[in-house]
Amino acid sequence: MSRPTDRPTQWWWLRHAPVTAVAGRIYGQMDVDCDTGDEQSFTALAETLPANAVWLITPLGRTRKTFDAIAAKTPLPDPIVEPALIEQSFGRWQGLSWDEMQAADPKIYAEFWVDPTRSAPPEGESFAAQMDRTRAAINRLSDEHAGRDIVAVSHGGTIRAAVAMALDLTPEAAMAVVVDNLSITRLSKVADGLLQDKGGVWRVEAVNNLAARKP
Repeated sequence: MSRPTDRPTQWWWLRHAPVTAVAGRIYGQMDVDCDTGDEQSFTALAETLPANAVWLITPLGRTRKTFDAIAAKTPLPDPIVEPALIEQSFGRWQGLSWDEMQAADPKIYAEFWVDPTRSAPPEGESFAAQMDRTRAAINRLSDEHAGRDIVAVSHGGTIRAAVAMALDLTPEAAMAVVVDNLSITRLSKVADGLLQDKGGVWRVEAVNNLAARKP
């Protein structure tokens, strides 16, 4: 029989429920509400996601509310709040439309779009910085919970960064990864695989899987 640590560490990433109150505006790390009224989708998620897992949420209420909607369908352990898996910060641009950003900071806005994945909004962070932050958190949590299922209720940018880490994508290439609300992305860390003695390698098993959502 294999020891528990011989099992892959399975990450189940779930993007939070849809945010509807700030259409057309960048909300980033703002604590905005989400819509969890789709009962059928949450029933399907409760049946799909492993209940006997380590459950993670971020400090933002939309991940807690999404978790609570699943927990209302099936018993779940208390989630761990993990700040390092929070969405990208857009600094003082948060809450603004694109036109308002340009009007507020025309020079910085123009410079940002020269290299948008590696440039940081004013008082915010770049997507490349978010990738580094997410990678460090995943490696730490994978070591802490080796061989377990980990369900992370998180954000579009964070999940995109996780896929980029697993596939060794550049920040620019990672922009091609689509992450819809209530979609599941599955990544597994295995002990060796084809690359022996490399400290574990990643398998990408599903990205943006909407099978649990209402058609």
